[in-house]
Amino acid sequence: MRNPKFLISGLALFVAFVANAEAKLYKWVDDKGETHYSETIPPEYANRQHIQLNKEGREIKKKTGDEAAAGRKTAEEQATIDQRRKDKALLDTYSNEREIDLARDRNLQQVEARINSIKIRLQSAQSTLDGHRKERDGYTKAGKKIPAPLQSDLDEDTANLTRLQQELGQAQQEEDTIRARYDADKARYRELTGGQ
Repeated sequence: MRNPKFLISGLALFVAFVANAEAKLYKWVDDKGETHYSETIPPEYANRQHIQLNKEGREIKKKTGDEAAAGRKTAEEQATIDQRRKDKALLDTYSNEREIDLARDRNLQQVEARINSIKIRLQSAQSTLDGHRKERDGYTKAGKKIPAPLQSDLDEDTANLTRLQQELGQAQQEEDTIRARYDADKARYRELTGGQ
């Protein structure tokens, strides 16, 4: 039977060796002309000329400026392909602008229902808080100490009101996002169909 300590030690050495073997070192030049050596290249220099070195410091891979330009061109080509795909989906999905409006309205129904529900809960929470504040003011006017349960209720009411206001803000932001997306789709549809 093998000793588990040796297995664990061996595994740790193997992991360390693999991690060391995977480590990469790059040589790159910044805008000021200074040469840097690091395990990563800052994003703003990633598409520029740089050299990958092995652990002995020997060059194993070189990326030229031409390759970087080709990388940018490929990204632009991919963006063009993506836009064509979106345009095709837009034209295949809708046959006129009215259908875009109907799709927008269907998507907005759930968000608007949630907004209305939150507003009703907000009114209820505000009413509850107002009632507890009135009760607190009665104790204060009488010169009495505010009972701990009442103070706890006031704290909970305030926290609940804050949470509901945040929920309302998020729902309204979602509504704005949906409207903006469909407005952009509608504008693009007009461009593609020549406004017909």
